[in-house]
Amino acid sequence: MESNQKTGKPGKPGKPPQPQIPSSLWLLWLIFSAWLIWNSVSQWSKPATEVEIPYSILLAQVRADNVSQVQIAEAEISGQFVKPVLWPEPKPKAEEQPEHPPEHLEAAPKQAPAAPAAAAKPAPAAAEQAPIAYSKFRTAFPATVGDPNLMPLLESHKVVVDVASTTHSWMVEMLIAWGPMLLLIGFFWWMTASAGRSQSGLFGFGRMKLHRYSSDQPKVTFADVAGAQEAKAELQEEVDFLKHPKRYHDIGARIPKGVLLVGPPGTGKTLLARAVAGEAEVPFFSINASEFVQMFVGVGASRVRDLFRQAKEAAPAIVFIDELDAVGRRRGAGVGTVNDEREQTLNQLLGELDGFDPRAEVIILAATNRPDVLDPALLRAGRFDRQVVVGPPNREGREGILRIHSRELRLASDVDLVALAASTIGLSGADLANLCNEAALVAARHQREQVTMADFEEASDKVRLGAAQAQLVDPAERRVVAYHESGHAVVAWLTPGADPVQKVTIVPHGQALGLTQQVPTAERHNLSRSYLMTRLAVMLAGRTAEEIVFGEITTGAESDLVEATSIARRMVARWGMGTLGLAAYQTDEQQPFLGYELARGHDYSEATAARIDREIQEMLEQVHQQVRRLLIDARARLDEVVETLLQHETVSHDDLQRILGPHAAAAAQPIEPAASAHAGPALTKKESAPEPAAKETRSPEARGPLSMRSKPPTT
Repeated sequence: MESNQKTGKPGKPGKPPQPQIPSSLWLLWLIFSAWLIWNSVSQWSKPATEVEIPYSILLAQVRADNVSQVQIAEAEISGQFVKPVLWPEPKPKAEEQPEHPPEHLEAAPKQAPAAPAAAAKPAPAAAEQAPIAYSKFRTAFPATVGDPNLMPLLESHKVVVDVASTTHSWMVEMLIAWGPMLLLIGFFWWMTASAGRSQSGLFGFGRMKLHRYSSDQPKVTFADVAGAQEAKAELQEEVDFLKHPKRYHDIGARIPKGVLLVGPPGTGKTLLARAVAGEAEVPFFSINASEFVQMFVGVGASRVRDLFRQAKEAAPAIVFIDELDAVGRRRGAGVGTVNDEREQTLNQLLGELDGFDPRAEVIILAATNRPDVLDPALLRAGRFDRQVVVGPPNREGREGILRIHSRELRLASDVDLVALAASTIGLSGADLANLCNEAALVAARHQREQVTMADFEEASDKVRLGAAQAQLVDPAERRVVAYHESGHAVVAWLTPGADPVQKVTIVPHGQALGLTQQVPTAERHNLSRSYLMTRLAVMLAGRTAEEIVFGEITTGAESDLVEATSIARRMVARWGMGTLGLAAYQTDEQQPFLGYELARGHDYSEATAARIDREIQEMLEQVHQQVRRLLIDARARLDEVVETLLQHETVSHDDLQRILGPHAAAAAQPIEPAASAHAGPALTKKESAPEPAAKETRSPEARGPLSMRSKPPTT
């Protein structure tokens, strides 16, 4: 089940808020920067009209009547010349110097000793600065020694004297006194505001951070969902309640407040919840259940309360809790210490669901792929009292999903979506979306302008089996893998009731050294004993072929033996298909909680456990002997398939039909080894033995084409 990629593209939930600087602080920084730039520009652009001169030059200029006014501010004297003065003073040229030195220099012409020749040569000086005319001056008053003759000198030469006040304004004094404190307070205020935005406030640790999808984002409706007709029909009632609540309230009906979507990963549970909100045109809140569980006890419970408060304020609304099993696991099922935080969060969630106003127009949707681990109190009537099973799509649903995800692709004329849907049994909506995207990538890698059917087939192999790896180099190892895969193919081809073999290859894919792919002719939901025995036969055929040809066994049959043992155990202990009668016995794989397993133990005796193990061993051995006889009789055809594999590395369905003849009729009587076995097809690499109805939402056969793999040794 998927949505229309074009019209139903989900709105991206906002990322967690990052710390930001308050807008007011940004404004202050902007004003300060502008003032700094203006001040710098004004200083640079101001013409140089004021010069700093020695105090003696000031006295000389006053005596020369070239000073019009002065301003005295503490130890600094500034003023204005009558006529501009060149500074630095220009030095007289050598030819303009007088022939006789001044009298004060003639007094002692021989006092200085003769300097060495090197000292007589002047040192290279820096380039002299050109004199500039200044009309204003500034100098420092010698406050240390004082000058009592300054004022009389200024008065005698009629210089205007101004004395500036040294006191500052009250605003400047306040800034000097309180400026650092104000800056410190502003810094702490900014830090607090940043922490508040990143963690829901300094004291809002227990608030719930919801992802809200509003009406301005792309809307998803049931028209954008394919492959889940039954689930959409069940959820339509919830949509009608949100649209017309008065109709239900007037008649006294109580709509289910908690709806649990159950299904394997990738089947579109989240998409269905968003489609419900889109159909009802109400706010949609999305959250993952793991966000409730925190390190500190009580935080999760506080967030649950805040979640329901926000939902009631936005009513009518839908709240979607994904991965409910993260917080709703069965209580008291652990070993050792108990997770108090998770259990308190679950208790708060149960209380909120119980105390939910029946007339409140809020619906809680939750999704999980592990309903068997949920606490029974969470599933009782009045809480999550309606379960909607969202399973893998059927053939029509897969075709609809492929059409949705291929709308944006440039498809070639040979692409048959109907045939592609028939060959993708067991794939979920997410798998089909990935298949379409991989096909487009394959076409682009091969530099094609359109996506062909061959691209879809290559993408299907990559999605199901993994990317193709480098070919095997060792000839002996290639021959072993070829006989292993040919054994699967020959037994599946010659055994009545087995699924048809699509292809056999010894090209490594993922961790598999080779594979045999089978495509079921129809979707099975109820598996018979003869069909399961057929599957056991095909699984054991690879190892049996190695025994017959090489007289040696390898580790390549590890996954085959594990899956065969699992199916045989369930047949004997849970489905009554052995010689133990109609009794069903629980096995370890049925209990997901170690604490319950240790506390309860087995519900059967050790003697019964020994009988179960013995029955499983006998069943597998009987199937093994029957497969051995079948392969010995078909040894010539087995060798021919192997030689074709070694030459071409992949054998198609048509090649197998040419070598092995027509496929065994499905209606024929299957091979039955002594009292308990039928032969059968192999498993896919993702295939597991069938699960009981209480734990599965789909049959094992619906999981897709079957394949047997040769795996490298594991450590």
